[in-house]
Amino acid sequence: MQNWLTKQVSLNPERIALTVAEQSWTFKELQTAVIKIAGQLTTLAVTTNQRIAILAKNTAASYLTIMAVQQLGIQPVLLNFRLAKDELQRQLQDSHVEALLIDDELAVKLSEWADLPVKIYLLSEVRSTLSTPVKVITDFSESAVASIMYTSGTTGNPHGVLQTFKNHFYSAMGSALNLGLAEDDRWLCAVPLFHISGLSIMMRSLIYGMGVDLVGHFDDIAVTKRLTMEPITIMSVVPTMLKRLLPLVPMTGYNKKFRCFLLGGGPIDPTTLAQCEQQNIAVIQSYGMTETSSQIVALNFADARLKIGSVGKPLFPVQIRLANSEQGVGEIELQAPNLTVGYLNQASEFARKITPDGWYQTGDLGFIDEDGFLFIKGRRDDMFISGGENIFPDEVEHAYSQYPGMYEIAVVGKSDNDWGMIPVAFIISEGELNIKDLYEFGRQHLAHYKVPVEFIKVDALPKTASGKVQRHKLRELL
Repeated sequence: MQNWLTKQVSLNPERIALTVAEQSWTFKELQTAVIKIAGQLTTLAVTTNQRIAILAKNTAASYLTIMAVQQLGIQPVLLNFRLAKDELQRQLQDSHVEALLIDDELAVKLSEWADLPVKIYLLSEVRSTLSTPVKVITDFSESAVASIMYTSGTTGNPHGVLQTFKNHFYSAMGSALNLGLAEDDRWLCAVPLFHISGLSIMMRSLIYGMGVDLVGHFDDIAVTKRLTMEPITIMSVVPTMLKRLLPLVPMTGYNKKFRCFLLGGGPIDPTTLAQCEQQNIAVIQSYGMTETSSQIVALNFADARLKIGSVGKPLFPVQIRLANSEQGVGEIELQAPNLTVGYLNQASEFARKITPDGWYQTGDLGFIDEDGFLFIKGRRDDMFISGGENIFPDEVEHAYSQYPGMYEIAVVGKSDNDWGMIPVAFIISEGELNIKDLYEFGRQHLAHYKVPVEFIKVDALPKTASGKVQRHKLRELL
């Protein structure tokens, strides 16, 4: 397929492609800036390898650099700057990169990263280099790797996911057919570019010819102002972001063009979704993963209010099924053209997730109602058995999300001699909570065996970049 940036320049040269704070680039200006950076990377002789690693922040410099690497036919390896040094080192070695590009906003960590086994360049160093004339890729092969991204690692060591141009294209098509597409769409991106929720917005921009409003970091007050004052139509959020935005919604709502929040990164409690409905705010729940280059299942506008709590139906052309179903709940398996072709250097690991008849095992558990809507129960690895009964942490957390003063809760299983496993809750709350009241509340809303036997107050929960709770770290704390 034709180079997407080149195509948009031919179709929509003067349309706004990117806005960061008060500065904007048209697609034509974006291409000029991207090709210049590609030439600068070539001058620095960092383009001789198959891959380049990038520690990106949500800045114009990172956005343009990721695109520049792709224009050269090189695979950008997008790394999470929040990782510990040892974790970064393992991923750099796994991806066999020779150069690491670091956003200047991360310069304070240079001393910590100085002895990483790669050549390190700040993006300002790249931009100050003379640009060599380059020939960009004219046509992207569908099977070519467009990006490499390591899985969130909620259950252990992450895998390097190979995301092809075909994967990104079909992900974008499935999203457009569900959400619709307007000429003046403008997507606010406050989720990390190194995560699929952020990168997919960039890729959709090139495919749709859509503007992206890039925000440096999530600030609920600043984002509310942009949603109110700027013609933003869609914003991607994770549950924590949505909860922080809801109390700040103006009485008159956001700008007239605003259509919806696209919610991903994990389940959210029905109470919050009901609050959105009361405030007349459209929230499109979705379900996806790094391995599928973003969403594969989502609600549409017509069903959003009728099926609160569901993540929707499979997007076109995704197929899902439930395997090993027990009492209606089974593991979600899928087939889709936006499914990754594999894990970097770990072909056998990926092969283990493919069934004999070619379906990908997600590791997530759910059920499909009589109307064909998917509901997520949680991770297969998160579910535990207590006294012969299956306990899904998400279900317990949803119940307690309605408890007054409860800000966040995460439930895990703890070994017990009598019951095998027992539920334990880690909580973040406003002030101290009455343990006796917590037990009684649980008994009113849950089967007795699902009520946590311990409530441990913490200041923060360990999470991935996408906002998913890392339960394996909570189990380690126990």
